[in-house]
Amino acid sequence: MERRHDYKGDNISEETTLDWRGKPSNSLKHGGMKAAAFVLGVQGFEIMAIAAVGNNLITYVINEMHFSLSKSANVVTNFIGTVFLLALLGGYLSDSYLGCFWTMLIFGFVELSGFILLSVQAHLPQLKPPNCNMVTDGEHCVEAKGFKALIFFTALYLVALGSGCVKPNMIAHGADQFNYQDNPKQSKQLSRYFNAAYFAFSMGELIALTVLVWVQTHSGMDLGFGISAAAMAMGLISLVGGTLLYRNKPPQGSIFTPMVQVFMAAFSKRKEVCPSDARVLHGSHSIKGPNSNATISDDMAILHHTNQFRFLDKACIKVQDGNSTKESPWKLCTVNQVEQVKILISVIPIFACTIVFNTILAQLQTFSVQQGSSMNTKLTKSFHIPPASLQAIPYIMLIFLVPLYDTFFVPFARKITGHDSGVTPLQRIGLGLFVATFSMVSAALMEYKRRNAAVILNKTLSIFWITPQFLIFGVSEMFTAVGLIEFFYKQSVKGMQSFLTAITYCSYSFGFYLSSVLVSLVNKITSNSSHGGWLSDNNLNKDRLDLFYWLLAVLSFLNFFNYLFWARWYSRNRSSSSSATIQHDFISKVTGDDTIA
Repeated sequence: MERRHDYKGDNISEETTLDWRGKPSNSLKHGGMKAAAFVLGVQGFEIMAIAAVGNNLITYVINEMHFSLSKSANVVTNFIGTVFLLALLGGYLSDSYLGCFWTMLIFGFVELSGFILLSVQAHLPQLKPPNCNMVTDGEHCVEAKGFKALIFFTALYLVALGSGCVKPNMIAHGADQFNYQDNPKQSKQLSRYFNAAYFAFSMGELIALTVLVWVQTHSGMDLGFGISAAAMAMGLISLVGGTLLYRNKPPQGSIFTPMVQVFMAAFSKRKEVCPSDARVLHGSHSIKGPNSNATISDDMAILHHTNQFRFLDKACIKVQDGNSTKESPWKLCTVNQVEQVKILISVIPIFACTIVFNTILAQLQTFSVQQGSSMNTKLTKSFHIPPASLQAIPYIMLIFLVPLYDTFFVPFARKITGHDSGVTPLQRIGLGLFVATFSMVSAALMEYKRRNAAVILNKTLSIFWITPQFLIFGVSEMFTAVGLIEFFYKQSVKGMQSFLTAITYCSYSFGFYLSSVLVSLVNKITSNSSHGGWLSDNNLNKDRLDLFYWLLAVLSFLNFFNYLFWARWYSRNRSSSSSATIQHDFISKVTGDDTIA
């Protein structure tokens, strides 16, 4: 049986993980990298399946469903945005009611059914409008409506629902296999797992952007969607294959109820004055006791009082004497509950600082591909590089770079910093945000060179001139994406790991939304009577995409300094709470994990 006990006076915190039968797990039989390897299989196959659909979906919507260009673009962006937003639902259901394994299994089959339905529709002429060439006969093509449109959108959003709910749980369930809080060796393995998860992600994306997109283009979308279904089925087989090895964290009940109770209790006692001595606050000495109204589970860490967000401390003020009827949990909370909420509030600025990073990613998937379309795509006399396949460049590099990072850089940095991951998650995020700026600098310089060559010299540059911006961003993403997931997973808000991981996916949605807003604002601000703005034409030789890239580079650089401020603010505030946890020496080491040098 695998349990953790922490003592300080009468305080006891216990963590229990279960095997597949619901019995306490055994550290000799369950968990570790052998169990996490099966979860990595799920991640690789799932991203392969969803990326192959998402990256080439606009082709299917235009050519097969005969939607207009603007409507097709909205279908794709709404689909991608829905996938990432539904990650919140997946994280909530997992932490509150189902657990990671069952959430992945249930919604994995939902996603698989969506892929199968897409494949069936793409194969059967009865489920599509009549064949028509949208390029030459666009005005006469019949758009898919009624039952045919219903089948398409049902299939598409089954995929979105399944993928959205599976994504955060893949990372969380794999990380749950490591008892990093008690075992320093497993803490190192956890860091290695996060790198391995990104390697699996990169491999899946690479195969999707090359092999699967090529199959869709040359052998038909029905076969392409069918391969996505097969890949998802392989992912589910991998998930089930590790059932006997998993250590599973049981769901905690509604994860939002304790948080809402804190805000309601603090609001109801807003006129009370916070005591100067925090020891008189309810639950300041014990997490659970005979008079405790806490709804915190045994699996949550015991946290002591900190001075940030003092207005929430009013939720812990006792207004009745010991002989009175105990107050409702909606009016009286423990210090532990309040500190959990404080942690959640304190990580919001870190999350917000990654939105600009994902706005840059949006440019690489849109304008940079458009750049490639206006360049010489010939690799040989008979072979042309599809501009969309440029997105595979970072992943080609990362399948080599990630193992090198984990094998050489982490051990070297560990000797200097003493940190299990080589550098802390916050340092890793900051390094990635800094490097991302140079991706846009490279993009701006290359676009200026490309535009001048086309307009002044009447020359078409090779598409390989724009590869540096993809390569630089790939390095940036390796640091930022992995660091962000590790940072959120290691927060002391126990029982919410899947939901916190899901929050990181929302940054993608917000980044894409911000990109759309920026494009509209830039066009509006830079337009005048003689021209319509930097990005108003469909012709890049007339637009000033280079200036837009310089704007993003400046925003990214400013965002980096904004991140430094909030990272230091977070480290400063949380360092005080780290010394207040039950097992002082060990927890201090863990929270040192989240400081910036």
